[in-house]
Amino acid sequence: MELHDVWFVLIAVLWTGYFFLEGFDFGVGILTKLLARNRPERRVLINTIGPVWDGNEVWLLSAGGATFAAFPEWYATLFSGFYLPLLFILVCLIVRGVAFEYRAKRPEENWQRNWETAIFWTSLLPAFLWGVAFGNIVHGVKIDRNFEYVGGFWALLNPYALLGGLVTLTLFTFHGAVFTALKTVGEIRERARRLASQVGLATAVLALVFLSWTQVDGGDAKSLVALVVAVAALVAALVANQAGREGWSFAFSGVTIVAAMAMLFLTLFPNVMPSSLNADWSLTVTNASSSPYTLKIMTWCAAIATPLVMLYQGWTYWVFRKRIGTQHIAEPAH
Repeated sequence: MELHDVWFVLIAVLWTGYFFLEGFDFGVGILTKLLARNRPERRVLINTIGPVWDGNEVWLLSAGGATFAAFPEWYATLFSGFYLPLLFILVCLIVRGVAFEYRAKRPEENWQRNWETAIFWTSLLPAFLWGVAFGNIVHGVKIDRNFEYVGGFWALLNPYALLGGLVTLTLFTFHGAVFTALKTVGEIRERARRLASQVGLATAVLALVFLSWTQVDGGDAKSLVALVVAVAALVAALVANQAGREGWSFAFSGVTIVAAMAMLFLTLFPNVMPSSLNADWSLTVTNASSSPYTLKIMTWCAAIATPLVMLYQGWTYWVFRKRIGTQHIAEPAH
């Protein structure tokens, strides 16, 4: 396997890790409006992801940085062609981080309610837009012979990409509901399980249509296996959730995300950004990659740093592994 193939796999792993981890905290952010009935319950939801949400975003920075260094042509075309939606996602992530930090800085009802509303919308919109972005990457966009995107903003809002956005939105919400059930106690835990069952059914229908469309459009035997695993894992997650086995349900919902992302990247390879105008103008792992020397240096750095980061993040989750409820929420100190 060539180094550019290795880095394609590593970037796929980074994006998968990001959606697995950030997916549930996007879902929890969405649930602050759909599940929580009062301020203490919203605080419970926010506290379930409070110690980890910023660490989850490290995977996005790593994926973006790895793409820039390993496949500069891919990075340039992607970030110039998708400039507006990616900028919108970035603004949402900035506002979301500020909302987590500033929400409890003042006691006024309006102040806290406005920041909680910001958390909801800046969780929902990126959850939808990431699906739209990856839908366009896999399906193909208008790239000319100079490897430049020549389509407009509205060309990105095609039916396949919009369906992809709905899949990631519902899947992340389901993932977040299962995580909430795993991390909480009392009534909010029971409501999270019921909501997960409802959202999970909608997710299963949308995901089956989207992944089947992807398979018909450009899949092979390997991507078909990934499709079957994704659907089977989602069904298993629903069954485990119905049985009250939140740990297994969360594990299976995570497998669903991993298998779905594997299918998308298997369908994409060896392209990194297909051209819908002419297949010969597509960006591939060969024509979009950096020099072999650059990839070699990057490989050594990744081999040293990545295990350390994963160990530290795993330790963080272990430290904050206990369940919480409204009884653990202290009265405001203001």
